[in-house]
Amino acid sequence: MAIPISYNLRNLVARKTTTLMTALGIALTVAVLLSVVALVDGLRVSLSASSHPLHLLVMRRNATAELNSLITRQGYQDLKFKPGIARGANGEPLASLELVTVIVLDSPDLPGGMNVTLRGLTPTGLELRDQVRLLEGRWFEAGKREVVVGKSLMRRYPDARLGGQLRFGRGAWSVVGVLDAGRGAANSEVFADLNQLASDQNRPEALSSALIRAASPGAVNALIQDLEADQRLNVSAQTEKAYYDAQTSSGAPLQAVGTLIAIIMAIGSSFAAMNTMYAAVAQRAAEIGTLRVLGFSRSGILLSFLVESLLLSLLGGLLGCLLVLPLNNIETAIGSFVTFSEITFAFRISPQAMLLGIGFALLMGTLGGLFPAASASRKQILAALRQI
Repeated sequence: MAIPISYNLRNLVARKTTTLMTALGIALTVAVLLSVVALVDGLRVSLSASSHPLHLLVMRRNATAELNSLITRQGYQDLKFKPGIARGANGEPLASLELVTVIVLDSPDLPGGMNVTLRGLTPTGLELRDQVRLLEGRWFEAGKREVVVGKSLMRRYPDARLGGQLRFGRGAWSVVGVLDAGRGAANSEVFADLNQLASDQNRPEALSSALIRAASPGAVNALIQDLEADQRLNVSAQTEKAYYDAQTSSGAPLQAVGTLIAIIMAIGSSFAAMNTMYAAVAQRAAEIGTLRVLGFSRSGILLSFLVESLLLSLLGGLLGCLLVLPLNNIETAIGSFVTFSEITFAFRISPQAMLLGIGFALLMGTLGGLFPAASASRKQILAALRQI
């Protein structure tokens, strides 16, 4: 015969101080784990939102990022008319030659400045970025020292606000617009006219990469093979998604450290839950004897105490989710080891992450409650009743 769960709930309420302290320890452990998961998941979603399923990024062979890649204008002309590349309304190939470099922006929080990606592109480059829209102001004009900044940069750097000026290269550039890329990484970039930027950087021919759109999903792999097989080009091609997926490695060190801290805290929380349950077994020895006299089996008592530990850890898991929930959609930034510049993204507390946190709490409850529950089930009836 099973012991009613209401019995376990009453015991937890009767020992409310101990219950809350143990649950809080579990909650803090869950909060640490979920904070790390939210950071990495937010970075992943931001980079994933930046990619288009038909987009290919073409860089110099063996280049690991656009920043250390080199494609000449002649090479671009040779590749842009490859079969399998989609064409726009004007009949021109949907291909964008781009120059990617890094500039340093200062802010009150970062007196030494932070690397920010600066991207030179043409109107076709803007057309290819379906997820990007103008939030304020206007787009830059060709041949002028004008830039459009991502909305995240506008919030973090005073000079990057509409009407401000950014100083890099040979002089000052006017901020004429603010772009919104949704959750995409372009929110952390500065856009400028390709030819003006190339002239300013003294790189009229040595540019960075090409972004092209395949005509159909079936043309993606064939186009990659065609580009890489052309010995004249000396390029490598990959899907835009694969390129951005590689950048999630920026969050790997934080994920490793955070997970290690969560594991160490979990061990401590499991011992706290174990001590709580052992104390409950010692205090309720007479109750256990009475339950055995009433006909409850050893397995029923073991299950009852294990359920009580799980209820305690469930409370801790729910508290942990509540503690970390305010982080949802809060913006932060991390330096990328691929682009050597800042990527801004938002913490993301998803339902899956919360389920993971609750599952982690239940695991701690199981580890912390199993041995005390077994101890309770092994108590002899007469020995327990003598403590009444």
